[in-house]
Amino acid sequence: MLLFVRPVNKTSHRLARLAFVTACVAALCVGVSGPLYRFLDVDLDVVLTLFRYGFYIGAAAIALGLATIVPTRPGERRRGFIAAVLAIVVGVAAAWAPFQWFLDARSAPRINDVSTDTADPPAMVVILQMRRGANTPPGYPQEFADLQRAFYPDIQSLKLSAPPAEAFKRADRAATDLGWDVVARAPDEGRLEAVDTTRWFGFRDDVVVRIRAEGTGSRIDIRSKSRVGRSDLGVNADRVREFSTRLRGG
Repeated sequence: MLLFVRPVNKTSHRLARLAFVTACVAALCVGVSGPLYRFLDVDLDVVLTLFRYGFYIGAAAIALGLATIVPTRPGERRRGFIAAVLAIVVGVAAAWAPFQWFLDARSAPRINDVSTDTADPPAMVVILQMRRGANTPPGYPQEFADLQRAFYPDIQSLKLSAPPAEAFKRADRAATDLGWDVVARAPDEGRLEAVDTTRWFGFRDDVVVRIRAEGTGSRIDIRSKSRVGRSDLGVNADRVREFSTRLRGG
């Protein structure tokens, strides 16, 4: 009696394995891009290209995984199903961060400096000496003002009922709680300067907080500026909002 045994679909199995390897390559591209810039000082254009190609490779891995997940499904001596599933999972994980950057770039204005007072932005003093090598000018470009008002109408000066001395203490505490590196404290001038470093790429953004008396209370203005890049992907506006929220909670 002869038994017919269906052969293993080697082509689908190999493609599923290729999809998984491709997904791992994508994850590696995205994963090393930040540390290469942050710790090894690799050129920014190079690491951003690597980061972007991580998305393309991840998308290819997802497509290949989806194409092979059915032909390799369990049963009838089929192999490669786990590899196809892992390719999709790892591919999505690798492509997500670059894709999120793309969405942020589409929704955010092309500015790298945000201030609650666009007519008279808080001035950098100590930070000026730390911006050597920055490719963005220290001044607030006035062409940013209209874009900022259009995209971030909620970014406004903050008014507190507390006197300037107390408001300064609250601002200092808020900056510390947010993990900023406070590089200058000038309570007599109502000025606090700090540097905030982003987690992955280690971009250093400069922050100035200015506190002035207004009536019996205080007016606080915050400015956050990137050192690199034309667009900040909305990071500076988010930083100003987070600081303002924390300061109000005081």
